[in-house]
Amino acid sequence: MSTTKSFLCFLGCLLFSAPLLPAQFLANSSLDPKASAEMTGTIKEYSAGNTLVLETLAPNEPVQFKLARNVTYADTDGKPIEAAGLTTNRKVRVHYNKVGADNIADKVTLIGN
Repeated sequence: MSTTKSFLCFLGCLLFSAPLLPAQFLANSSLDPKASAEMTGTIKEYSAGNTLVLETLAPNEPVQFKLARNVTYADTDGKPIEAAGLTTNRKVRVHYNKVGADNIADKVTLIGN
């Protein structure tokens, strides 16, 4: 195959696959570290399976979290517990992801008093 034909073949393959590169890159990239975070505070309101409102240090306003379908709960040692272990006025650490304007909690861990 001549050099010109090889170059044209290469160029055609590159142009054909160019639209696929961003999708492949996004599929293999990790979550944006700015979208995933943790917050510590005291449970102000809790609706099992739905929402959790966390009171943080003043002067901050309480923060609402939607609970992910696969949210996990852990005791102070990190061992899994049932959601029933959560009550208002308990100190917790919430791991969450920012999805649009929502804070989606995927792990709630009790903190010792």
